[in-house]
Amino acid sequence: MRAYNEKISIYHGMVSTIAVNLASNFFPIFAISILGATNYQVGFISSLPPLVALIMTIPAAILLNRLEAQKKTVAMSVLGARALFLLLIGVIFIPSAYQAWAFLIIIALMNVPGTISNIGWQTLISGMIKDDRRGSFFSDRNRLLTIVGMITTLIIGIVMKKQTDNAAAYQCLFFLAFVFGLLEVFFLMKHKETVQPKSKKEQKNALMDWSIFKDQGYKWFLITALCFNFSWQMAWGLFNIYNVRYAHATILWISIFSVANQLVQIFSFPLWKKWAEQKSNTLMLVWVAAGMATAPFLTVLSTNLVYLTFVQMQSGFFVSGTTLLLFNLLLEQSPKEKRTYCITTYNVLLSFVAFIAPQIGIWLLEVTGIQKAMEISSLLRFISALVFLLMYIRFMKNKIQLGKL
Repeated sequence: MRAYNEKISIYHGMVSTIAVNLASNFFPIFAISILGATNYQVGFISSLPPLVALIMTIPAAILLNRLEAQKKTVAMSVLGARALFLLLIGVIFIPSAYQAWAFLIIIALMNVPGTISNIGWQTLISGMIKDDRRGSFFSDRNRLLTIVGMITTLIIGIVMKKQTDNAAAYQCLFFLAFVFGLLEVFFLMKHKETVQPKSKKEQKNALMDWSIFKDQGYKWFLITALCFNFSWQMAWGLFNIYNVRYAHATILWISIFSVANQLVQIFSFPLWKKWAEQKSNTLMLVWVAAGMATAPFLTVLSTNLVYLTFVQMQSGFFVSGTTLLLFNLLLEQSPKEKRTYCITTYNVLLSFVAFIAPQIGIWLLEVTGIQKAMEISSLLRFISALVFLLMYIRFMKNKIQLGKL
């Protein structure tokens, strides 16, 4: 059953990646080029989804913790989220003054069922993949999904290279994203889930287990991961604005940036897996955060699109480490019997950070300009690397002390 679930999980990941790449990757350029969104509205593309996730995570956790089987609930949540792609098709028929806000509202609504599916999938897959298989499986899975995403994005870029200002082209993308969303639901339902019966007491006390904060490993993970995510996500809106408004990137160039980033990820996933197994997830995240710190600073050195492609390639090397190591470290530092609570708490706090961070980035843009805002982002990312280093040093001291006992 393990091998079967791993295979189905990969199929599900492939169609999910295609659905996301068909739509979400092009939300910023659609908002700017077609809907005339302001800088603050572009910032909301990054920050509204986590705000909704922040509101929905606790209700989602209560629901999921009460369920003995989660697969069907996760699948129906995915269906609800993907169905909203159809509403995006009609945004351009709304009066132009309200188009950008309507677009943002729909994106926010997507994350109501999306939050349930995200937490549910993390819990579901963590129960299906054994600890000793986790690093290898997620490394291979992430690499394969990156290949799929890269090919999808490249095809979109080539087909739509002259369609940057064509609203009908985006409508076609949103419809195709919905179709692949249906395939997501199909493959989710194909998983073989082991039902874990829960007593009435467990269901009644499913809201929260505050004892997770007594676990030193998990507590340190929260501190470091949230510091890193704040510095990382603060620049997301800035990159979108810089690429479209300052560098004048078209859909083709946005696709090339994404492909370049993903191509490097494909080859670097095995490296991060190998280094993490040799050294530790925590130590490797020190290097990941330090490497991520260079991206904002390097980006604003030029508006040359070829140069920006190389910056994206460099960034991709460290993004692959971020994708693999953060999730592995979350599972590693979460006590197994309380994993659902740990994942839920992390997602709640991460959603809060992800809402605030892009808005601070846009505020810095308005106050200091794009150059200074990017430089501040680089500085904060480097500081987050130092926080990971402190976590690693603390873990090593504890390991040495335990060895002396």
